[in-house]
Amino acid sequence: MRVGVPAEVKSDEYRVALTPAGANELARRGHDVWIEHDAGVGASYPDDAYERVGAHIGDAEAAWGCDLVLKVKEPQREEYGFLRDEQILFTYLHLAAEPDVAGALKRAGTTAIAYETVEDDRGRLPLLAPMSEVAGRLSVQAGARHLEAHEGGRGVLLGGVAGVAPGSVVVIGGGIVGINAAQVAIGMQAHVAILDIDLDRLRELELVLGGRVTLLHSTQLAIDEVVQRADLVVGAVLVPGARAPRLVSRELVSQMKPGSVIVDVAVDQGGCVETARPTTHSDPTYVVDDVIHYCVANMPGAVPVTSTGALTSATLPHVLALADHGLEGALERLPGLVPGINVRDGAIPNEAVAEALG
Repeated sequence: MRVGVPAEVKSDEYRVALTPAGANELARRGHDVWIEHDAGVGASYPDDAYERVGAHIGDAEAAWGCDLVLKVKEPQREEYGFLRDEQILFTYLHLAAEPDVAGALKRAGTTAIAYETVEDDRGRLPLLAPMSEVAGRLSVQAGARHLEAHEGGRGVLLGGVAGVAPGSVVVIGGGIVGINAAQVAIGMQAHVAILDIDLDRLRELELVLGGRVTLLHSTQLAIDEVVQRADLVVGAVLVPGARAPRLVSRELVSQMKPGSVIVDVAVDQGGCVETARPTTHSDPTYVVDDVIHYCVANMPGAVPVTSTGALTSATLPHVLALADHGLEGALERLPGLVPGINVRDGAIPNEAVAEALG
């Protein structure tokens, strides 16, 4: 099979969908791998690193012209012309927040498999997990930076010092993003609260985090109370394939402390904060009611070396199955790919995505 890896064109996106190690595995199995010129440079993989393992270097048309196209982010408007039928696109899509992309894929007849809705045999999301880990850890790092006075924040050191109370971090959602955010905040010696609707998950977090955080059942009243007191709020809510629920209202934002910070990691699924809108690494923040909002939709793109390695490690078994056996063969061998199919034959087979798109 011909496997193509275009360069990412989304603003401030430096990741690449395949490492040279991944390209080597495909080439060893007899597949033709086409990498767009300089696609890996942002992740410290020059063209010759791919050529040494048997991959070919070409232009965007050569990469997009393959049977299986691997990307990191959803196709951008300038890439719609490369979409076609008899093409499998494997990438993060987040179509619940990207109806225009869904429309372009449907019109082209492309079979689009979304990393974020592929499941394993336990119903978990193995291809979303590595980027959720990265985004969770970055969220507190970014929040701590923007709490500094010279960034417009209220001038709070999350860890505090002797005689001064630590900052308050509230994490809404106890999934992979949430636990990674909490671990970094704990490491900074902040006071941390996590809210989740799943009591079993809260019990798991109690064991994992060893009582170092406040664990709260997520109700609207509980959210209202802790968010008003927070220095940093991390939105870490996920409903697979669907739009994130709005849990922090505009009114609640207006009641937060001036100079506090919101980092909405869920913004690529529409955001769990009413005032959230996507931003970029070049222009990451804006202010609403004296509260700083950091809502970068591709947060892991800030650390492309780490992110690219983590992504390829997770996706490679699925990529090899698709390349070796084609779509139907891969679906038989890896049933978790079935919920990953977001667009096929001009339709939206994933129920949660279809409902989100109306």
